[in-house]
Amino acid sequence: MCLLCDDEKAYQAYMNYLDAMERQGKAADPDKAMDAVLDQLEAADKARADQSNSPANDKTLSPFFCSPINK
Repeated sequence: MCLLCDDEKAYQAYMNYLDAMERQGKAADPDKAMDAVLDQLEAADKARADQSNSPANDKTLSPFFCSPINK
């Protein structure tokens, strides 16, 4: 749990995962829960990075700047 104690967002996601498993009536394995939560957080970070790196979302571009073409 040391990894999660330092990161409030990760700890909250871990607790939400455990609560969801408990509501489904399943016993959550702490190791599997931690892996699932970290995978979810990594996927969310990757999606956020992909979205923010998109030229369509770049607010600093001027109308006279040529953006790369998506192929």
